[in-house]
Amino acid sequence: MTVSPKALPTELIDGLLAGYQKPEDLIGENGLLKQLTKALVERALEAEMAEHLGHARNEPVANPAGNTRNGKSRKTLKGEFGELPIDVPRDRHGSFEPQLIPKHQTRWTGFDDKIISLYARGMTVREIQSHLEEMYGAEVSPTLISSVTDAVSDEVKAWQSRPLDPVYPIVYLDCIHVKVRDTGAVRVKAVYLAIGINMNGEKEVLGLWIAQTEGAKFWLQVVTEFKNRGVQDIFIACVDGLKGFPEAIESVYPRAAVQLCIWCATA
Repeated sequence: MTVSPKALPTELIDGLLAGYQKPEDLIGENGLLKQLTKALVERALEAEMAEHLGHARNEPVANPAGNTRNGKSRKTLKGEFGELPIDVPRDRHGSFEPQLIPKHQTRWTGFDDKIISLYARGMTVREIQSHLEEMYGAEVSPTLISSVTDAVSDEVKAWQSRPLDPVYPIVYLDCIHVKVRDTGAVRVKAVYLAIGINMNGEKEVLGLWIAQTEGAKFWLQVVTEFKNRGVQDIFIACVDGLKGFPEAIESVYPRAAVQLCIWCATA
């Protein structure tokens, strides 16, 4: 059977990963990679359970007297990412045998690199099938792959559109240019990065966006999105020397103090 390629959204994936510059932001104890690993593993296990039972969680059951879900059990994986608590679904007959994390397995190595590769390359279903075949140690159906990648894409979209705090004392807005894979070619794109300092003094990644080039009009869209996601005020916005940037911020947050970053001021 011929499987039509289904590419992951490269702008979504590359935009999510490209802004992480410090190792701890990506692979630290509470880094993005660990959060995505947990989300992907648990969604993959749910997809395996759905395939095992023949129906998804919210779909009607053809035979209610047959095998059904029976809660979850908690296990802790140990690997290069440290310790990672995972919720494993159970079935009433006890016949579910996970492929990704077999029963009694607690040690898992090498998955971090596979997750990065899966997210960063913008793979088609066929490419992901080959990649996950190595990870699972068994042939993985395209349907299962689609279920897993769609579920993870939903997690990423939810993260990107999550509500933000009403007030941020400081927000850093900057753009970096990175090489990303786009429709089979490597191109240089602008990655817009927003990092906020919340009222507890903690650093928080507010969002990442991809565009062809950096411009004040796109930054206007970014700060407008902040407003729509619940940010009522920004005390200080730290930006570079891009023309029209301060005006874009002040049009949405007129009381914000726009400060030129130290590097730009001395360059």
